[in-house]
Amino acid sequence: MSDVVPIRTAIISVSDKMGIVDLAMGLRLAGVRILSTGGTRSHLEKSGIEVEDVSEYTGFPEMLDGRLKTLHPRIFGGILAKRDDPDHMETIDEYDIAPIDLIVVNLYPFGATAARPGATRDEIVEQIDIGGPSLVRAAAKNHAHVAVATSSEQYGDLLAALESEGGTDIELRRRLAHEAFEHTAAYDRGIADYLSGESMLRDFPPTIHLEYRRKATLRYGENPHQRAAVYGDPRVRTANLVAARQISGKELSYNNLLDLDAALEIVRGLTSPAASVIKHNNPCGAASADKLALACSKALAGDPLSAFGSVLGFNRTVDLATAEVLCEPGLFIEAIVAPEFEAAAVGLLTSKPRWRENVRLLQVGRLDEPAPTIQRRFISGGVLVQDADNLASVPLQWETVTDNDVPDALWDDLAFGWEMVRHVKSNAIVLAKNASLIGVGAGQMSRVDSVGIAIEKAGDRAAGSILASDAFFPFADSISAAADAGIRAIIQPGGSRRDDEVIDACDRHGLAMVMTGRRHFRH
Repeated sequence: MSDVVPIRTAIISVSDKMGIVDLAMGLRLAGVRILSTGGTRSHLEKSGIEVEDVSEYTGFPEMLDGRLKTLHPRIFGGILAKRDDPDHMETIDEYDIAPIDLIVVNLYPFGATAARPGATRDEIVEQIDIGGPSLVRAAAKNHAHVAVATSSEQYGDLLAALESEGGTDIELRRRLAHEAFEHTAAYDRGIADYLSGESMLRDFPPTIHLEYRRKATLRYGENPHQRAAVYGDPRVRTANLVAARQISGKELSYNNLLDLDAALEIVRGLTSPAASVIKHNNPCGAASADKLALACSKALAGDPLSAFGSVLGFNRTVDLATAEVLCEPGLFIEAIVAPEFEAAAVGLLTSKPRWRENVRLLQVGRLDEPAPTIQRRFISGGVLVQDADNLASVPLQWETVTDNDVPDALWDDLAFGWEMVRHVKSNAIVLAKNASLIGVGAGQMSRVDSVGIAIEKAGDRAAGSILASDAFFPFADSISAAADAGIRAIIQPGGSRRDDEVIDACDRHGLAMVMTGRRHFRH
């Protein structure tokens, strides 16, 4: 016996009417009887498609301002009846119930309404769909005999099956049923989150339900033998990589996405035009300036050797002047993320340099909305959840703890260095000068090793710079190394039992030290 179920009767009731006219027209051309409700029925009739009002079929009018429309035995009996069960078929025949072979339903826009600024509670509650999820669940339960569509992306498959086979086969119905239950589960989760007053982006409820939707499969993961894919969180509305539009370049890799995310987070926190240069998920250069092109030049100069094959982030539209900096000889860029790209900049980046065919350009839109305030990190057996380390720094709460005062000219560099060090893997040390990152020591087991690496990277430029440390100095040895390199001021959280020794070392070497009282570990 064939598992193809002909489509003779369908119910169409949709909130999102994209593509519905084409689907209904295809169904009618195939001789399918269409039952519909309210706005959907009017929309189809205006397009010249013959439909039958559900109320006429059930003999029961819509009521309660449309809250009650499809919840009727003549509807649900036709959906739930098992076609291969003689008792079921005898029962629906006795009560003049037509078997319903296709349900096309998408749900009231609850999530969009709840997210709309100024929406009242009554408006939001009215978008809790009752009949729609009931229709979808009933059809999905009886997918052995009934097909269900919850998205316009599925309409093409339905019409193709109708044309080629005269109906739907079990493989298609099973897939549609799976997608239907995913759809209603996510819908109900959004309602539950709203009614509980808890947002997964802000709070720590007793239970969290994470929903991610696959955006793409990747060529491989961190290494070629690892499979990989990227999934998006549909609740995140701020600018982000998963929702970005790639306007040029080859396919993104797993490592590209990690580095682009790091690049974006650095520039997101800076108010002046800024650029970041990322290599292996750590910044090897970053700078701010009054013009983006200048910030770009300064950032690339932070560590020119490491900048080769790097990923860049910008917090302003990439203009032609910035693109010209990026096209200078000897530079190779893997990917660039920015709010927007000028057309002239895109033309130059994709035509002039030798790497023109490879560079990935990603637009994420405006960065003026705050980033998500919750971070999640998966570990074996579960997930760690924490507040993001994105609180704005408050220089007025910083304390100069040395006898040596900070020269006025260095305060901006201290603020810039303190902003940068939160983005570097611990133990983290950065050297900054003229609002530019000139040396980075990242991910070392010893803080003094990180200091040495940062000073080595900066070279002669270390003279006159500032040093920022993500956590306290456990010993005074790093202070001597900083003084020997010509560093003039240090910013760190403080909190060590040897703080007095470290402060005394600064005073002996003529260094100024500021303590912030806030640590920036990044593991």
